[in-house]
Formats: sequence, C-alpha cells, structure tokens
Amino acid sequence: MNAPPRPDPELEARLSRALFDLLIRFTMALVLAFLCYQVFSPFLSLMVWAVILAVTLYPAFRKLAHRMGDRQGLAATLMVLGGLVLIAGPTTLVVGSLGDSVHDFVAHVRDNTLHVPPPSPGVAEWPVVGKKVFGLWSQAHEDLPRFIQSQQPKIADLSKKALAMVASLGGMLLAFLASFIIAGIIMAFGQAGARASTNIFRRIVGEDRGEVFAKLSTATIRAVALGVVGIAFVQAILIGLVLILAGVPFAGVLAMIALVLGIVQVPALIVTLPVIAYIWSSGAYTTGPAVFYSVLLLVAGTMDNILKPLMLGRGVDAPMPVILLGALGGLATSGILGMFIGATLLAIGYQIFMAWVANRPSAGPSTNHRPSPEQAP
Repeated sequence: MNAPPRPDPELEARLSRALFDLLIRFTMALVLAFLCYQVFSPFLSLMVWAVILAVTLYPAFRKLAHRMGDRQGLAATLMVLGGLVLIAGPTTLVVGSLGDSVHDFVAHVRDNTLHVPPPSPGVAEWPVVGKKVFGLWSQAHEDLPRFIQSQQPKIADLSKKALAMVASLGGMLLAFLASFIIAGIIMAFGQAGARASTNIFRRIVGEDRGEVFAKLSTATIRAVALGVVGIAFVQAILIGLVLILAGVPFAGVLAMIALVLGIVQVPALIVTLPVIAYIWSSGAYTTGPAVFYSVLLLVAGTMDNILKPLMLGRGVDAPMPVILLGALGGLATSGILGMFIGATLLAIGYQIFMAWVANRPSAGPSTNHRPSPEQAP
C-alpha cells in the first residue's frame, strides 16, 4: 500500500495566516459598520424621510430646473421655499387646532364643565336610525357629566398623555420640515445620487438587472408617497381646513383621525358623514352654509377614490394590489417608513418571481414576459 501524503507545513501555515487575516478584516469591517451606525442612527429617520421626499419630488425639480436654465441650486431653493409655504402653513394650522382642542378638553375635564349639547328634535325624524340616534344623544347629554365626574382622575391622566402626543406631533412637524430642507440639498445633487444608487444595485444584483431594480425602487417609492401617504395627507389637511372654516368642535382631532384612516386605506367618509349630520342637526347653521360645508366635506371625503387609482402604481412594473399590500404590510410591521420599505421589497420580489416564471429553461427564451421599467410605455 502507498503511504498517505504527508501534509505540507508551509501550505498549512499560509492557509492559517490567510484565514486569520480574513477573520481580522471581517471583524474590523463589522466593528466599523457598527460604529458608523451608532454615529448615524440619531439622523437615520430624518435622512430616510429626506431621501423619500427627494425621490418623490425629483421629476418636478428637474422640470423646474430645466425652465430655469439648469440652475440646480436655485431650483432646489425655490422647491424648498414653496414646499415650506404650501405644506407648513396648512399643517401648522391643523396641528394648532388639534392642540387647542386637546387643551380645551383638558380644561373642561379639570373644571368639570364638559358636556354634550342636547340633540335637535329633528334628529328623531331621521329615517331608519333617527329615534335610536336621538336616544343615544339624549343619554350622552344627560349622563356624560356624571360619568366624567366619576372617572375624572383617569380621564385627566389620559388628557395629559394627549397633550404629550400633541407636543410630539409638533416635534415630528419640525423634523419633517428639516427633512424637506435636506431633500432640497439631495435634489441639487440628484444626478450623482441616481448614478450612485444604480451602481449599488448593479453591485448587488449584477450589471444586467441593476438599473432595472434601481428604477423599480424609485418608481415604487414615488407611487407609495403619492398614492398612499400623499393623498391621505392632502385629504386630511383639506378636511381639517373645512372643519376649521365651519367651526366644528375638535377639528384638529377629526383631521388627525382622517389622516390615520387614509393611511390604513379606510374611507374618510367615516369622519365626514357624522360631521355633516352634526352640521344639519345642531341648529347652529342656516341652510346655505350647511349645504356649502356638506358639499365641501363630501368632496374632501371622497377625493381619495379618484386620485388613488391614478397615482398608486403609476410607472411601477407591478400590479397596484402588490404595491398596496406591501405598503399596508410595512405599515403594520414598521410604521409609516415601513410602508415604503414593504412596498419596494414586495415589488422587487414580484418582479424577480415573474422573471423566474417567464424564463423557464425548457421553454427557451420567453417572448411574453412583462416589460422592464425602461421598456414600459
């Protein structure tokens, strides 16, 4: 029998040194990545929102810059100033109304003056539900002060938490405005950022599909920002402004409820229809203003049904239900930022799966697969 080959000590030493060197490099890279994350983590949410805003507004920015002779800095400045005026003004008004509503509620609870006005006799004449609504409303008018008095310590504690929530909303508004300013800076260097993102995708998924996935991610972020969050935000602002104009109590609270319902894809009519009923039954409005405010609330409460099919999924190489499911799943797991991440991941996963289905080895090259984003009309 032949003797087994003797191990080469020099080869083993070289392999050991190479493995040890690789382990040290990997550990140093891991530690460096962790330290970078620790330094960057306080600004992570701010920067993510800035990138989302920059990606969403970049097509409008390019048109504005082209009309201004490709002066990127000036166009970005005008975009930021215009956004601050158009967004910060109405949002500050609605958030201020929310703060006033919560403050008044806390004051009424503290002074034991919270009450529900008695219903108008005309409420009992509503078809189908009139008598039931009149009875519940009358019961709330008669029993609410006694209930509030018995539960005053608990309600006062909830009121303090509500005030803290309003204060946090003010902080979120300031952070959003700051991210809008950062988004303007990012848009001023948008071409370099687009090349960098494409190179990152090429490094991850390869040269052939890197640009496809970069365009798909960009289109998905824009679809979610405009089709879900943007429409819900605009709708809530419009509802809040109409409620403030009409003098409806707790206008800021109702606008915030409309915003949450819009994000989770629940119709805002749940908010506007009871308000319309209140306008007609409270006796505080004549026929003309009641009709005017009712029409405005109906239009504001149904505008998402018109805008959503136009905006959600526009320019995305994935069906609208896929984008919507990804957005809702991300919202349920990671909040508002998760909407963008979930929709983007599900759209990319959908395209990878459909490419795998279309390119069957036994069927040869497929001619009926879905077009890539750059090929789509």
